[in-house]
Amino acid sequence: MRRPDPMSKNKSKERLLSDLSGMFRGRRSAVDEAQEIMYEAWEAPTRQRAIALARKALEISPDCADAYILLAEEASKSLEEAIELYEKGVQAGERALGTKRFKEYVGHFWGLLETRPYMRARSGLAQCLWEAGKRAEAVEHYWELLRLNPNDNQGIRYLLMPCLIELGRDGDAEKLLHQYKEDGSAVWIYSTVLLEFRKHGDSPTSNKLLQEALAENKHVPSFLLGSKKMPRNLPDYYGLGDENEAVLYAYGSRGAWKATPGALEWLATRVK
Repeated sequence: MRRPDPMSKNKSKERLLSDLSGMFRGRRSAVDEAQEIMYEAWEAPTRQRAIALARKALEISPDCADAYILLAEEASKSLEEAIELYEKGVQAGERALGTKRFKEYVGHFWGLLETRPYMRARSGLAQCLWEAGKRAEAVEHYWELLRLNPNDNQGIRYLLMPCLIELGRDGDAEKLLHQYKEDGSAVWIYSTVLLEFRKHGDSPTSNKLLQEALAENKHVPSFLLGSKKMPRNLPDYYGLGDENEAVLYAYGSRGAWKATPGALEWLATRVK
């Protein structure tokens, strides 16, 4: 299964913050102990060892959301099984946090360290639901994650944007564009181009926006149009304007371009 949060792979810093948080609180809870095992699991030398540690964490506390996430990613044998594990992770995160924190910390959720396993589980669930064809449900999860944490440390908007366009929810997509209007990523600039084409087709404005997008990342059309092959594995890192960014954009957004009649053909004629 795909890992839900590529931006949250640096767990060593999170582990240090968790340790400091535990020191200030004094007594460690069962969830804290289980979470400590999960930090070991993420650094385990083998997949089998990581899975064993995740199961050990759940024996200590069934409210350890990250344990369910690891099992969904590494031990699930089907998309349905992964969805079930992510759902359990979301439920575990809800139990661990309690209703009070959901009310108190809405708007800056990621800033509270204890919320992150829940956020990771819900993001993973949304991605799997989309892959399973439960698309409206997936989109609702994405919107809720952004409501809880509009700073969007997870990059949820980059997952949500192509989903909205592919579903024909252009108004919602434009609302999302405006919400993060300072974003200069390929997802934002090429989504702006595509939304303009969906409204007005081959127009002076859509052509102008495309030229501006090409100036920011010239690699995107090659991957969208298939003139360059997608790599076997998606890159872990990218820089604005580089090929890795283009690969990630094409992987996530080609469905939105294909769902727009004439868009890929127009793109091909304009980048020759």
